[in-house]
Amino acid sequence: MANEKNIRIGDVLLQAGYINQNELDEALEYQKNNKGIRLGEALIKLGFITEHQQLEALSARLGQRYVKIDRIMVQTEAVAMIPVQLAKKYHMLAVQYQDNNLTIVLNDPLDYYGIEDIRQTTGMNLEIWLTELLPLNQAIEYYYSEIEAKKAASSANEMAREREQALEVDADEGDSDAPVIKLLDNLLARAFSMNASDIHIEPFEEKTSVRIRVDGQLLDYVVLQKSLHQNLIARVKILGQMDIAEKRLPQDGHFRTRIANRDVNIRTSVIPTVFGEKAVLRLLASGNMVADAETFGMNQAHFEQFSKMLEAPNGMIYITGPTGSGKTTTLYMALQKLSNRKVNIATIEDPVEWNIPRVNQCQVNTVAGLTFERGLRSLLRQDPDIIMVGETRDEETAAISVRAAITGHLVFSTLHTNDAVSSIIRLIDMGVEPYMVANSLVGLVAQRLVRVVCPECGYWDEPTEQEKAFIGPKITRVRRAQGCNSCSHTGYVGRRAIHEILCVDNQMRRMITQRTPMEELRSYATHYLGMESLTDEALKLVADGTTTVEELKKVAYYI
Repeated sequence: MANEKNIRIGDVLLQAGYINQNELDEALEYQKNNKGIRLGEALIKLGFITEHQQLEALSARLGQRYVKIDRIMVQTEAVAMIPVQLAKKYHMLAVQYQDNNLTIVLNDPLDYYGIEDIRQTTGMNLEIWLTELLPLNQAIEYYYSEIEAKKAASSANEMAREREQALEVDADEGDSDAPVIKLLDNLLARAFSMNASDIHIEPFEEKTSVRIRVDGQLLDYVVLQKSLHQNLIARVKILGQMDIAEKRLPQDGHFRTRIANRDVNIRTSVIPTVFGEKAVLRLLASGNMVADAETFGMNQAHFEQFSKMLEAPNGMIYITGPTGSGKTTTLYMALQKLSNRKVNIATIEDPVEWNIPRVNQCQVNTVAGLTFERGLRSLLRQDPDIIMVGETRDEETAAISVRAAITGHLVFSTLHTNDAVSSIIRLIDMGVEPYMVANSLVGLVAQRLVRVVCPECGYWDEPTEQEKAFIGPKITRVRRAQGCNSCSHTGYVGRRAIHEILCVDNQMRRMITQRTPMEELRSYATHYLGMESLTDEALKLVADGTTTVEELKKVAYYI
C-alpha cells in the first residue's frame, strides 16, 4: 500500500476516473476562494462527485473498509475510549476493540493530525473504516448520549448507595453538576437522541424504573436506587412549575429546554402511586421530521380530500384519534400552510407545543382562570378568520366551537375518538344539538400511527392460516420484524401515519340531523362518499411490506 502521507484526494479521484483535470482545477480554484474548505468537500459542492464516490475511491486506494454506520455492531465500551470532545471535533467514532486494537469509523482518512491525536489519546493501534458524514455525526450524538445517561445514572446510584439515604441535594440549586440535575439532563438528551416520545419515571417498592417510549413501545432503560426517587421527582416538579410540596394530588406542567441545538418542549405529568409519585415527561421537538411532510404525511388521495377541506371559508374540522396518534402534528402542519394566506389565525392550546410564525398562539392557564372555554370566548373578540382549539374536552367548549364555525370562522380541533364517524356521535353525546353538528361540520380526519418495519432486518414470509383469515386471500406474503443493531433490536424504525377522512355532504348533514345510527352513517360514508377506513389503509401498508400484521391488528382492534 502506498504511503498514506503522500496521497492526495485529487490524484485518487483522477485515477479512479470520477473527475477530469478541468474539474480538479476548478475545484482547486473554488478551494482557494473559500478558505477552510477541503478539496473533497469542494468537489462535492460543485457537483463533480458524490460523497459515496469519494469514499469508494479512498477505500480502494487505502485498503480501508467502507461501511454503513447503522449496519455495524457498536460496542459502547469502545465508544467511551475516545473523549466526546475529540469524537465531535474530528468526526470519528470508536466502534469495536480487541486487545490493543481499536476500530474507528471516520469520514476523512486524510485527516492525519486527527487520527494521530486519537492514536496518542487511546494508546492503541487503530483500524480505520470509512462512512458518510451525516449518519456518522448522528451516530456520535446517539452513542455518547447513551454513555452520558448511563454514567449519570451510575454516579447517582453510587452516591445513593454510599450514603444509604436520600441524597441531600437541593433540586432547585443551579449547580448543573448536582447528581439529580445531571441525571435528568442526560435522560432528556438520551431520549431525544433515540427520537423517543416519552420518559416514564416509575417508583416501585425497592427501586425506581426509567423507561423510554420509542415508536410507541416502552423500552426498559435504567434502574435507579429508591433513595434517588424523591429528589428526581422534585427536580421534574420545579422545572414544570408545579407545587413541590404537594404529593397527594396529580399535577401537570411543562418546560422548555435546548437539546442538540433544538428547542424541545417537555410536557410533564406527576401522579401519586402506592410507592411514590410517578412522572411522565413528553418530548415535543419543534420541527419534528414527518415522512411526506409536503402532503401532511397522507397518501395523495387523502391529501387531496384534506386540502379541499382547508379551502372551506368556514365550518368545523376535527382531527381525531387516541393520545399519541399525531393529531397535533397534523394540525400544526395545516396551520403552517394556512398561515401563508392573508388571514388572522389564533389558537388556544394546552400547552403550546410548537411556535408557528404568523399564528397568534394562546396557552391555557387554569390556575389563573384561563380555560379553553374562556380563552375561546376571548379569541372570538379578536376578529379571527381561523381558530384552532387544542382539544374539545367538554360540552361548553364544543358548543362555542360549533357556534364559531356557523358564524363565519374556520375552526380546527381534536377529539379523542376511535374513528371519524364516531366523532359525530361523540359531539351529540356531549350535548351539542344534532342540527348544530350537521350545519357546522366540514369534515373529520381520524389518524393512527403504525410502526415501519426495519429495512435492514425485516424479511418476507408466508402468512399463517390465522393471518390469512384476518388479512384476506389477496395478500400472499407479509413482512416480519426481526430486530438488529440498526433498529435497537425492536424490528421497527419510525412510524407512518394512516388516515380515515370523511368529507361531510348535504345528505350526511340530513342524516346527522335525523340522528341516524352510527352504522348507517358509516355505511353511507363508505359507499357514497368514498371513505377509506383505517383498516383499509393499514392493509395496503401490510401488502407493500411497510408494516406488519401485528401493527394492523392494533388499528383493526378499534374498528
